[in-house]
Amino acid sequence: MACGVRTPCDAELRENTYTPARAAGFLLPGELRFRYLRIMRGLLLLLCSGLLYGTTFAEFQAGTAIVDITPKQLPVLVNGGMRSRSVDTINRPINARSVAFADGKETLVIVVADSCMMPRDLLDKAKHIASEKSGVPTDRILISATHTHSAPSCMGALGTNADPVYSLFLTKKLVEAILKSVKNLQPARIGWGEIDAGDYTALRRWVIRPDRIQEDPFGNFTVRANMHAATNWDNVIGPSGPEDPMLSLISVETIDGKPLSVLANFSMHYFSDEAISPDYFGLFSDGLKERISPDNDAFVAMMSHGCSGDIWRHDYEKSPDRKNNATTIEEYTSDMIDLAIVAHRDISYEVPESIKMAETRMTLAYRLPDQERLEWADRIINEMVGRPTGGLPPGGRLPQTKPEVYAREQIILNELQQTEVVVQALRIGSNIAIATTPNETYAITGLKIKNASPTPHTMVIELANGGDGYIPPPEQHLLGGYNTWPARSAGLEVEAEPKITETAIQLLETVTGQDRTDRRPGHGPAAEFVLSLKPRAYWRLDEFSGPIAVDASPNHTTAYYEPRVLFQLDGPHPDEFSEGKRNQAAHFVDDRLVAHLPGLRNDYTVSLWFWNGMPINQREDTGWIFSRGRENAPPLSAGDHVGINREGLLTYIRGRSLGKAPLENSSIERWTWNHLAYVRKGKSTYIFLNGTMLPHGFKSMEEGLPKDLDTLYFGGRCDNVDNLEGKLDEIAVFERALSSEEIKKLSLR
Repeated sequence: MACGVRTPCDAELRENTYTPARAAGFLLPGELRFRYLRIMRGLLLLLCSGLLYGTTFAEFQAGTAIVDITPKQLPVLVNGGMRSRSVDTINRPINARSVAFADGKETLVIVVADSCMMPRDLLDKAKHIASEKSGVPTDRILISATHTHSAPSCMGALGTNADPVYSLFLTKKLVEAILKSVKNLQPARIGWGEIDAGDYTALRRWVIRPDRIQEDPFGNFTVRANMHAATNWDNVIGPSGPEDPMLSLISVETIDGKPLSVLANFSMHYFSDEAISPDYFGLFSDGLKERISPDNDAFVAMMSHGCSGDIWRHDYEKSPDRKNNATTIEEYTSDMIDLAIVAHRDISYEVPESIKMAETRMTLAYRLPDQERLEWADRIINEMVGRPTGGLPPGGRLPQTKPEVYAREQIILNELQQTEVVVQALRIGSNIAIATTPNETYAITGLKIKNASPTPHTMVIELANGGDGYIPPPEQHLLGGYNTWPARSAGLEVEAEPKITETAIQLLETVTGQDRTDRRPGHGPAAEFVLSLKPRAYWRLDEFSGPIAVDASPNHTTAYYEPRVLFQLDGPHPDEFSEGKRNQAAHFVDDRLVAHLPGLRNDYTVSLWFWNGMPINQREDTGWIFSRGRENAPPLSAGDHVGINREGLLTYIRGRSLGKAPLENSSIERWTWNHLAYVRKGKSTYIFLNGTMLPHGFKSMEEGLPKDLDTLYFGGRCDNVDNLEGKLDEIAVFERALSSEEIKKLSLR
């Protein structure tokens, strides 16, 4: 025991006999003596931890540490790939970096370790040991992995097992990092900085064409979205979600202005480097230190992992060829450091009055194999020499092929059934907060948490306090792909993402004492103009999830997303619609938005923006954009229907009065935003593309619409055939025929 104070051993504490002991001048029986000694040990621990680690100061303090976690024993297992591999060379050292904060009442510690992922049980053990030695509660310690794919394995994943020797070594080093940062506490102040680094991150998960669905490891054709599918643009219809472009910094300095720490956070999966290496995370941390305070041993910079499950550095929207924007890891990191320096120079600092941290542990189920899949897995595993124990083939070989990998994972998931996950949130001062997920989280999940956070500055650190695999939003599960294939690396229940997201937001409310907010952009001038025309309904499609699309008009006409719709994609004209911020749109993957407008008359106008993702000449119709009709009814029975034909021209069907008719001068370029206005007035229809009435958009009709035809479909047709594969935004329905001048303004021409 430190401080030269002997505390009772466990045997003494367990003793329950009458033994003389002096306390306040009288003898205590064994049971009272047990309680007295336990209390005294707790007080001595608190006293010693205060003397040793500085947790009793009333002013705000911060302390830092960096601990080398490079393996001493080689070769070592390295995970992050489909198959097991071992490495016997060290390219760059790897580290655990930590920063501790204290306000006299609370002490909390953040550790960022150069690791692909770390299991909860290992981290819980490190926290427990560190807590006993420092007095910092275990639920006030955050430990996260950077997600370098070139670090030693401390967690089994896919074809790789944990390296047992390194796992023990890492546990010890994490404890050391925690204790050192607490011991180094000193008076400090903090500040927040951020900068747009969108050129250095992009979506890697793309939606595959409906006629080119790929096979999963279980022999089924389920893959409609996958990593790096856009290496061939002809195979895809567009990215599956948004990116988070912000590079965020929490900067700490001493009271006299000496740099102490920078905790950075960025959503980019990893760069890819030779093993053993911290990847760009470590290079960034070392390089930022050299730029800010090279001769200050107390200064520690660290890069934590933002929500990056569907993110990588290559921008497939600019080019499908990875080589076209390839760069070295050193060049990439140098550019990121330059951006961080710009943000760091503008940071203003304050002394926080208080800090707070909260944690929730929740049990989530795994997606278990059914009997047929379990039998499939058994057959494959038996070929690898016997049924595994704990998923591992004794005396046999590790899996080598993708089916073997996922067969073993089915056995493991079936044995585990469920798991415990840890979610945390913390607040530093009044304006800065951090939330965590123990997963590889999609960028949209981080945006959800940031959008709802009560504080103006929020960082979301993933792969913290565990390594519980990918958690795609529920709608992404329907599209399949690597991130959804059941395994320890992606095995949690379908509803795990909304549950973890909601828990993180609730914890942010707890630590701030404030209600959640909504930081989506307000109405720009174009949106205000739509509202000035008094629409029956105006769906901006800026939701983070379905099934409800909220009406921005005063009429509160709810529309409903069908399941295969993706959210928060880039929409048209952000300056006009969203006050210069991102304008969000929905991406329709062979499903629709459905709205019921009872009493909608014969005279009406639909105004919307559309973006087609399908190549032309691939199916009978490229995609239907808008439809008014009865569910499942053939389009020629009654109603209005507008789409894009196989030649890439707008086409429309007007019920029994007119069959399918292409429109001249209406060629639609793939992956571009266009404005469509469909107008019915009396017995005539008018169709406008980008503010211009099309030559054949005026047709006389013999009859109007049936009175009960009050259902509108967007992103598809009423009979659900050849629905749009692309994006829609800013949908407005008016109960009158708008004028050409009004439509021109709606099209921003």
